[in-house]
Amino acid sequence: MSSRGLDARVEVRRGGFVLDAAVRAAPGEVLAVLGPNGSGKSTLLGAVAGLVPLAGGSIRLDDVVLDDASTGAFVEAAHRPVGFVFQDYRLFPHLSVLDNVAFSPRVRGRSRAEARAVAAGWLERLGLADLSRRRPHLLSGGQAQRVALGRALAGSPDLLLLDEPLSALDARTRLDVQAELRTHLAEFGGPSLLVTHDPLEALVLADRLVVLEGGRVVQEGSPAEVARRPATEYVARLVGLNLYAGTADADGVALEGGGRFVVPDHGERGEVLVALRPSAVTVSAQPPGPSSARNTWAATISGLTLLTDRVRLDLDGEPSCLVDITPAAVADLGLSAGQRVWLSAKAVDLEVYAR
Repeated sequence: MSSRGLDARVEVRRGGFVLDAAVRAAPGEVLAVLGPNGSGKSTLLGAVAGLVPLAGGSIRLDDVVLDDASTGAFVEAAHRPVGFVFQDYRLFPHLSVLDNVAFSPRVRGRSRAEARAVAAGWLERLGLADLSRRRPHLLSGGQAQRVALGRALAGSPDLLLLDEPLSALDARTRLDVQAELRTHLAEFGGPSLLVTHDPLEALVLADRLVVLEGGRVVQEGSPAEVARRPATEYVARLVGLNLYAGTADADGVALEGGGRFVVPDHGERGEVLVALRPSAVTVSAQPPGPSSARNTWAATISGLTLLTDRVRLDLDGEPSCLVDITPAAVADLGLSAGQRVWLSAKAVDLEVYAR
């Protein structure tokens, strides 16, 4: 297996939808692609795999051109050094587990005996050796996912593509398989593209994130960078933050939707974004007295949602806000939909950065 980096500039046109995105991934790097439904995530993967034609751009693995719309160069999907784990796994129902995994090296030109030997090695590595004779319909979701991963890796690919690889699993199995998948991705020498809608999955598995919205890249960076400084409302909600656009002066930020945050010495001027954690906001049933919080405003509760060990409040005000508090606090304050409350946030909890 060689160590080739991916350099793709992908333009795809489907009806009125246009995907125009550039992505790069270094050898050994896991790049997670996130975005809302219809943003172009699976289309991007399909183009890199050779399953979706390019209207423009090119796809390269180092010096190897897989696709180039300007020259007409094109490597068929079956001949690309790519391993693909599909969302529904797409295991062959008429083949045993062993022969499903052996299919990949067979396509790469190995003899039947050689391919089966390679497949047996991967099944041993994935803890599936005792299932080698089973057919896919007899496998659990976690077992099927491991077989699909083994089939993708058995062909010694230079690039690994994973399209929502854990979405078909129940919550308990997903955690177990996620840990295993992280180990195998860390051992893979080539770049990996992971499409997911789950921010936690991306944070756990990926080295870098790319976020697509409307067929365009709206943000990229390390998980920590994206989580700390989201660039759009979608990204903010994805990582669990409130995000506000506004104009900064020396003492604070005037918000576009109404209201103002006092943020002394924040160091920015002009158009900015302000991020605020829902857990950093204090809720009071009465107007708060003097405190260390520099920002206090009134809001009305429009909704309450129980999220495991906390309650998320959806509040309308200037600005509107998502706030996380404990169920005990909801009971103590007697909170309910339609109630007017007061919110407080300390200046140190507001992250201000250029738009």
